[in-house]
Amino acid sequence: IKKSASIMKEVPNVTAAKGADLIAQVPMSEGDNFKKQGDTHLENKEFEDAAECFRQAVAYNPSDAETHYNMGLALKELGQINEAAGCYQRALEINHDYAEAHYKLGNVRFDLGCFDDAVASYRKAVEIKPDYTYAHINLGNTLKVLKQFDEAVTSYRRALAIEPGFAVAHYNLGIALQESGRVTKAVASYLKTLELQPGNVHAHINLGNSLAELERLDEAVSSYQRALAIKPDSAEAHYNLGNAMNTLGLFKEAVASFCRAIELKPDYVEAHFNLGNALSSLGQHDHAVLSYLRAVEIKPDYSEAHNNLGTVQRELGQISDAVASFRRALEINPGFSEAYSGLLYALNYVIDHSPSYQIELARRFGRVTAGKVGSRFSAWQCKSRPERLRVGLVSGDLRDHVVGYFLEGVLAQINPARIELFAYSTSHREDEITERLRPCFSEWKSLTGKSDAEAAWLIHDDGVHVLLDISGHTAFNRLPVFSWKPAPVQASWLGYFATTGVAEMDYLLADEMGVPESQRAQFSEKIWYLPDTRLCFTPPKAEIPVTPLPALSNGMITFGCFQDLPKVGDEVLAVWGEIFAALPDARLRMQCKLLGERPQAERMLNRLQRVGISSERVKIHGRVSREAYLAAHAEVDMILDTFPYPGGTTTCEAFWMGVPTLTLSGDRLLARQGAGLLTSAGLSDWVVESRSEYIGKAIELAGDLPKLSALRAGLRQQVSASPIFDGKRFAQNLEHALWGMWGRFQEQNSAWAPKRAHPNNMSKAKN
Repeated sequence: IKKSASIMKEVPNVTAAKGADLIAQVPMSEGDNFKKQGDTHLENKEFEDAAECFRQAVAYNPSDAETHYNMGLALKELGQINEAAGCYQRALEINHDYAEAHYKLGNVRFDLGCFDDAVASYRKAVEIKPDYTYAHINLGNTLKVLKQFDEAVTSYRRALAIEPGFAVAHYNLGIALQESGRVTKAVASYLKTLELQPGNVHAHINLGNSLAELERLDEAVSSYQRALAIKPDSAEAHYNLGNAMNTLGLFKEAVASFCRAIELKPDYVEAHFNLGNALSSLGQHDHAVLSYLRAVEIKPDYSEAHNNLGTVQRELGQISDAVASFRRALEINPGFSEAYSGLLYALNYVIDHSPSYQIELARRFGRVTAGKVGSRFSAWQCKSRPERLRVGLVSGDLRDHVVGYFLEGVLAQINPARIELFAYSTSHREDEITERLRPCFSEWKSLTGKSDAEAAWLIHDDGVHVLLDISGHTAFNRLPVFSWKPAPVQASWLGYFATTGVAEMDYLLADEMGVPESQRAQFSEKIWYLPDTRLCFTPPKAEIPVTPLPALSNGMITFGCFQDLPKVGDEVLAVWGEIFAALPDARLRMQCKLLGERPQAERMLNRLQRVGISSERVKIHGRVSREAYLAAHAEVDMILDTFPYPGGTTTCEAFWMGVPTLTLSGDRLLARQGAGLLTSAGLSDWVVESRSEYIGKAIELAGDLPKLSALRAGLRQQVSASPIFDGKRFAQNLEHALWGMWGRFQEQNSAWAPKRAHPNNMSKAKN
């Protein structure tokens, strides 16, 4: 989960201007003489001499408020904050209405971190002197520190009513507006600041940050570039420019900006963190790891960096390291929901972890997310007797993604007279598949940039009957939104293969092969069984013919594996090693995105070498187009599945290209996924129950080329007629399930009637 560090929205408070230094003009006495000398020293910034003269003056005239006040000014400049506070307080004991002393006392209280006391001092200053501009500004600054943004905004606006051209007030007003979510108004304040102070670098930076929040990224880039034209060595401007470039997908440019920020400020921890994000997006995973490690070296309690380090380690197949990183992130921040998702996802690659531990961890995640909900919905405004059921899908994968491949053929077959679909996208990424999916939905709405509360209200206000989670604990998930219970019926399906742990998730859609009766306890959700299969694959659009069995022409069996690196664990390689030892002429073709990186390819070859599979017997390929990937099956006779995380999409695509998969069934939904697909495809004899059976079956199948050849020739036709490629049949089953879940809700809530949640019972987030 690549979440950028918070961008710098605030620069240090502008130092308050000094109040009028009131110096009495009376005939000289000894005390007056010391006071006069002190004033002169103070004006000349000779603060030690000034303080000593004021001490002498108050010894002669302890009731002179101005002398105490001016001694406070000198002591403050000398860094003697507590002593300065004492002087201002003595001045106020003598003269309760001394506005400047209240103001200065507020400043030292602010410096001491006594913010509530500082607020009281500033309020007293403006009560005595309503047109005291600086007091209004610093009152706003202090309220902003206390996150009382509405009151801070009021204070800045009062200052501007007195002095409309006060750039500092416009600037700090912009910060308060931005922090309180009124970003469009913040832009106006920063623009006014820059109208008055065109060279204000921080205003350019914060204007850029506000524009970035509004997704006006090109304008944000221009603001950062203007800041750099004024101050080329601004590490903050380079850093925020890198963030904008990263969001725009210009990862090389982002890397350059982050590197420049780090060059200027070597311990800039957020820059190291986001450099890791950009490097990961570029596929430079080893370098990304180094950036995250540097970030946690600088800031050991940087939970986000530990989390993202875990994500990259998982992608590299370093599962034990990934698990440790996610656990460290949770040790630092026990409420870090993204780290829970990362850890839960990583555990799916671990062979010997306990399903009971996974469900307990998932339930802990559910409690964390529920704890952040002010008050879950208990009333909804959807129709109780609808002609069409409103069904929402929450997903970040409505695109060229495995989820998109499974959804496309199903959603196109959903009967719009019975089901009205709403898309709630959690990612900006869109492509050709997105455009093909879009017409299936009556409405398409983005949840990106919205808080969980805002997203929940949006869904609630749409009157959705059934809300489907299509992500589980994968990237771009918005599971915390489900904890708000924005729809009366909520279910998880397709995008994940284990429990979510969210108590408000009513159901998980599965088939009996994936979740036998004995394994229901692995889920916090009730299992709603679909007939046939929980998955239905959309045939590829590319017209690529099935080729003859390659072993018939080249005289050797070629096993294939198209799985991502984390799935190819040491236990899998050990089994493969025994197969290859028994078949000395066999070859292996491996292909996935990360194998296109030279370090990862070399590591894989070394790992294969250790189990007895020499590099001469292996072909390794990186990422190619989907058409080229499908065509690559012409080089493969059969697929060796991984475990405990088997193929899903790759298995279906191999079916389509005439290539069967040998799979090992396991003890949980994910581990049984391959078995479910093969059984639905009519290939139950390709499912084994143990590693020894896996080895023996692979050797047996590889020795019967005529059988393999005949199966290959008819496999596409065979699977086309099976449930896993029958979109119409699956759509009807899904419609029946959705209506069934809704009917059960009505039976269990007979007194239920539609109504809108009352704002007195639940606070609606501000847009």
